[in-house]
Amino acid sequence: MRKLYKFLILKVLVLILLVPFTAQTQAVLYNPQTLYDAPGGFYDQSMIREMNIQFYDANYHNILRNAFFNNPAYRIPAVVSLDGMSYDSVGVRYKGNSTFCIPNDEGNPKVPYNLDANYWVSGQKIADYKKLKFANAWMDPTFAKEITATNIYQKYMPSPEVNLLKVKVQGNYLGLYVNTESINKQFMEKHFGEKDGVLFKCDPAQVFCGNTNPGGNPDLKWLGPDSTNYYTSYDLKSESGWGELMDLIYTLNYDFENLGSILNIDRVLWNFAVNTAILNLDTYNGYYVHNYYLYRTEDGLFQMIPWDFDNAFVGAILGFEYWSPEVVYNYDSYGSQYAANSRPLFQKLMADPLRKKQFDAHLRTIFSETLLDTASIRNDIAELHEEALIPANQDFNKAFPMSYFYSNVEEAFWAGWGFAGIMSTINERNSYLMGLPAITNMPPSLANVELNNGIVTVIAGNTNQVDLMVTTSPHNSMFVPFQMYDDGSNGDAIANDGIYTAALPYYASGQAVKYYIRAQNNNAMRLSPERAEYEFYIYDPNASIVEEELVSYQVYPNPSKNIIHITSPSVTTLTCVLYSLSGQRMIEKDSSSNSTSIDISNLKVGMYILKINNQITKIIKE
Repeated sequence: MRKLYKFLILKVLVLILLVPFTAQTQAVLYNPQTLYDAPGGFYDQSMIREMNIQFYDANYHNILRNAFFNNPAYRIPAVVSLDGMSYDSVGVRYKGNSTFCIPNDEGNPKVPYNLDANYWVSGQKIADYKKLKFANAWMDPTFAKEITATNIYQKYMPSPEVNLLKVKVQGNYLGLYVNTESINKQFMEKHFGEKDGVLFKCDPAQVFCGNTNPGGNPDLKWLGPDSTNYYTSYDLKSESGWGELMDLIYTLNYDFENLGSILNIDRVLWNFAVNTAILNLDTYNGYYVHNYYLYRTEDGLFQMIPWDFDNAFVGAILGFEYWSPEVVYNYDSYGSQYAANSRPLFQKLMADPLRKKQFDAHLRTIFSETLLDTASIRNDIAELHEEALIPANQDFNKAFPMSYFYSNVEEAFWAGWGFAGIMSTINERNSYLMGLPAITNMPPSLANVELNNGIVTVIAGNTNQVDLMVTTSPHNSMFVPFQMYDDGSNGDAIANDGIYTAALPYYASGQAVKYYIRAQNNNAMRLSPERAEYEFYIYDPNASIVEEELVSYQVYPNPSKNIIHITSPSVTTLTCVLYSLSGQRMIEKDSSSNSTSIDISNLKVGMYILKINNQITKIIKE
């Protein structure tokens, strides 16, 4: 059984694991990573599906190529087939930039695709998705760089899903593609429980080949109060939002102290830390400033969402003659190589002592739990290659010979442009990171986080400040610090015993309270859980947690595709709430009898939490 299956089982156990508790108190470690695709879903990395795109017009290529340069939003219809199902009138266009321009200039038909099943047929979805995006892996001989990077990003922030897909056009095998989830309303609904906020794709409008459009730079510099000044740098994907974006940019540049009221800063720091750790230089704090989205959630905060990881692990950026492996592997993590104010968001955060320590803590977490686990990364790539070997070998339109399919995993090769290896990049980056103060400075220690009768305790060492970070926001944001004490007062039992104590705010409010621990000394910070604020603890006074089955309730079938049935021999009324694993309410159902049913056919495949009369169990949608 593939590692993904074992991983999902592990995450379920983590989700339902009880922190030590009394009869009155309990807390759960909350991890939203199980939002990602369940086994058998469209983005399941353990399988490679085949899709055929059948255009009505045999001249489709010339039409779409001309549209790419002159009318990029233009689509033409096609019949798309997948898993024995056919979908009519799917809108298709070409996408990409250099990954389109280079093969197109060479007369190679393997260009990237963008499909919209909903374009002409309202409500139509392919494999439960309205939009599909296929990248051609043009700069990746291994077909594994984007997937490997994606699996790292997903540990720490909402990120698109990705796997491999065989693509046929007009019945002819075009090649092996990277199937990447679209950042759209479906993505927002899945991760944030809402979808109508302001959304920007932060990419310059310029097309590399031909320079048909003027290029901008989504660097978040203030360009004045005229929104038209921003049009070439940011692509508005929602119906409105220029005012909100300009408020964010102005606040960043001229009112930095209040940036946290308009931007989820922790999410940004996680983004920057992953970019830094895996040398994804095609990013805001990398070499090129682009490849991110900004989405404004209902709490009023913009969320930074990473996008397009095909140049992770250095990628092909070494094509510039002034780069060398020594320079790029030791790429400065704090931006001294940047011109002043060239990246105001990154530079201002690194100049803030608290935020810099927070960034360092995130970087240390990624380094210690992910980059150092090279055996696990190699194993994942080996499993992916086992599935991809035959379709990659049969891909006669790929840019590289099969010899690099394996060798470029471990080592770089230089052929005009440089193509760093995945593992060679990780090994070199590990050596670099080991010398940084972020890694060498001794952080505080944290252990035994417990909640008992409204009192949070933690064993902490090497620290001069411990804070309980708390929120009751349904959006899992805006955590506020409350100081914890080890002085024998303020609820602390014994002074100077290394056990820090604080009363949990809002404990008696009846609300679900979300919290984590933040400890600091003069040089470093540590969090518990270490992936906070993406993971955190939750205290819900209205819920009791059970491991595998409900007491007095029967839920069947589970897993289910469309309907779950709930019944109890001893209860006469049922109150049922189905939550996503990020804590968002998905479905509510009340019944005046001892049985009811819930229609889950419209939900994405994956795992959910069902609360019945204040008892909780897991539900799997296949």
